[in-house]
Amino acid sequence: MSYSVAIESAATLDTDDTPSAFGQRVEREAARRGFDRAARRVVIGDGAAWIWNLAGELFPGAVEVVDLFHAKEHLSIVAKAIFGPVSELGRAWAKERHEELDTGRIDDLLAALASHAPTSEEARKCHGYVTTNRQRMRYPEFRSMALCVSSGVVEAGCKVVVGTRLKRSGMRWTLAGADAILALRACHLSGRFDAFWERRSRRARARAA
Repeated sequence: MSYSVAIESAATLDTDDTPSAFGQRVEREAARRGFDRAARRVVIGDGAAWIWNLAGELFPGAVEVVDLFHAKEHLSIVAKAIFGPVSELGRAWAKERHEELDTGRIDDLLAALASHAPTSEEARKCHGYVTTNRQRMRYPEFRSMALCVSSGVVEAGCKVVVGTRLKRSGMRWTLAGADAILALRACHLSGRFDAFWERRSRRARARAA
């Protein structure tokens, strides 16, 4: 696994000629990892529209997967909105929806959400979320292809790179300082620490020459 980390914006305008700083970072790391030469290319995300927009621009044709646990979290939020925060009926309702998601019964899932949509804003929003992303929620098919359906390993990596280094008690960071230490930590955890310093040394020698 490799890491590429910075505190930067992922936002772009339709009129921008180049991707955002984050988009460029993603593109560089994909090139470094040989993503364009992979026999099967997959992008996994939490369902946010900007992720799929960026994936479509940078990696057209890649299989897109909504993180299963983010999708289940949306359904649990709907259950709490309908039945209250502590309800056995709500837990049972959410469990049934989760099973429908796991087994690919998206039409049944949408019907259950639609039945509550007239009286629940959360159900209406989740119905739209599932409708928009249903092709990215083909979990039985993805599993049959031996694809990962959870982004947990990525989020765990974020905690390792960012949380354990920047979020300790009493720490204060400037943006430049945080980005610098994140870059070093990412290089170390990616096995590129020595290569990083070698590049820095070559650049310093070139400037001095």
